[in-house]
Amino acid sequence: MDYIRYALISGLAVVSYMLLLAWQDDYPSTATPSPDVVQTQQDNGDLPSVDNTAGRPQASADITDTPSTSSSDIPVVASSTTAAANVETSETLITVSTDVLNVTIDRRGGDIVFVSLPEHYTQIDTPDQPFVLLENTTLRTYVAQSGLIGQNGIDGAERALYTASADSYALAPDQNVLNVDLRYTDNNGVVVIKRFTFERDNYLIDIAYDVNNTTDMPWQANMFGQIKRSNYEDPTQGSGFGMASFLGFATTSSDDNYVKIPFDEVEERASHEIDGGWVALGQHYFISAFVPPQQSRNSFSFRRNSQNEYIGGFTSSEFVVAPNSNNVQQMSFYAGPKDQYRLGEIAPWLDRTIDYGWLWFVASPIYWLLTQINNIIGNYGWSILILTVIVKGVFFKLSATSYRSMANMRRVMPKMNQLKERYGDDKMKLQKATMELYKKEKINPFGGCLPMLVQMPVFIALYWVLLEGVELRHAPWILWINDLSVMDPFFVLPLLMGASMYVQFMLNPTPQDPTQAKIMKFMPVVMTIFFLWFPAGLVLYWLANSVLGIAQQWYITRNIEADYAAKEAAKS
Repeated sequence: MDYIRYALISGLAVVSYMLLLAWQDDYPSTATPSPDVVQTQQDNGDLPSVDNTAGRPQASADITDTPSTSSSDIPVVASSTTAAANVETSETLITVSTDVLNVTIDRRGGDIVFVSLPEHYTQIDTPDQPFVLLENTTLRTYVAQSGLIGQNGIDGAERALYTASADSYALAPDQNVLNVDLRYTDNNGVVVIKRFTFERDNYLIDIAYDVNNTTDMPWQANMFGQIKRSNYEDPTQGSGFGMASFLGFATTSSDDNYVKIPFDEVEERASHEIDGGWVALGQHYFISAFVPPQQSRNSFSFRRNSQNEYIGGFTSSEFVVAPNSNNVQQMSFYAGPKDQYRLGEIAPWLDRTIDYGWLWFVASPIYWLLTQINNIIGNYGWSILILTVIVKGVFFKLSATSYRSMANMRRVMPKMNQLKERYGDDKMKLQKATMELYKKEKINPFGGCLPMLVQMPVFIALYWVLLEGVELRHAPWILWINDLSVMDPFFVLPLLMGASMYVQFMLNPTPQDPTQAKIMKFMPVVMTIFFLWFPAGLVLYWLANSVLGIAQQWYITRNIEADYAAKEAAKS
């Protein structure tokens, strides 16, 4: 009996749901484990070199380096090529704290070897643990190196060992700007001050080299900045199938405003020169980037060292400090969230590192609209729903055309089945009769597809906005949905989405091909499984879009069937 079958199906659904919850308890999404505190030293061959005769930067050869260990909990990076001189301790480290950044600077070379973000937590339930973006341990290497190379550069066989007035600095509550000065004097008495400038509520760090040439000879060097990272997994990447954000380097060139360089293509990438420019390393939600002097002709290069670490950076054109005078050169380093508008202010096209794909020109205004809605609503869950309603409203007429075509196809489906029974396996006669039926009923078989194709770019762009938006990370909605960037822990949203897709399938005309009909009927199940581990914000959008589509399609189908019934009744 039917009620027995329905009871069995319902019981199977309940058991399947309970199995999903049990599986989630047994195999939860694990937080990235804290790596060991044992440090590895830097390969001096990582630094770029300059051909002084030509005045242009070149990539240097790798030098095998020997790991050293430290018991310190603070990440360090070693630098010179002599093992005895490379063992670093916390004595060479300087810590800097602002309202949005915790930074560790190594006095040897003045490299940034650690960055954590107090405003962004490692996990939503650990607000006392800032998200770590840069670090240097035995398991992970992610550091930002900068220095002076070339004819009189101080970063040669050994990195410069700076001095500082303190071991720790903090931005005071009544302070908006914090300067951290590192000082180095070479053998000729030339004084180099490497100044880090931090500002309140700002993830951009200004790095200036103030060179005071006290000699009677010109002093010249090239400034460089580079990001070095080992190939470990993105700690902020979601677990959804097939929805990985880009992890790798990015830059801009005279031929292409935005160039992506995956790690496996680093060694194939030729160096290029451009006035200004930038080099970045992007991952899901966060980014680090060096922005060299925009008035300088800079060379950008990418390579892999002997430690299997990937390096992307720039070398500026040569600058000269006249005898008994000083010269200041400046670059910037950004380490923080992918803020579309802030990145756009820092350098041209840097905002493209929020990777919306080729639909970035559609996604950018959608992102603007979402942020404007949230400024009013104050909850990204409700903002997503309102945004979905607005987008659906913009395409209301196109959707209506599509649904009207589907409704008409559904209405004539009995006649099409009669034609199929009449002509059997004679496909030519069946096709001819079907086309005559379409013409008689004034139905365009492609009328349901074309309007949907027009809307697809917008819906795909909206998908990427919700996937890439750091604003959704740890953003709550209602009830148990306290983080829209992770999966629904109870699978309620994806199951509701699957149910809505099934309802939409029932409203659509059944395909004449039995195989195609079975595939379409099974599609909601496949999509539900696919969406189980998707971020809740994305599933919420698809669910809202499906529900609105069902309401519009049901309304249009009911009206068309009612009008047709009235016309048939009038004929009789």
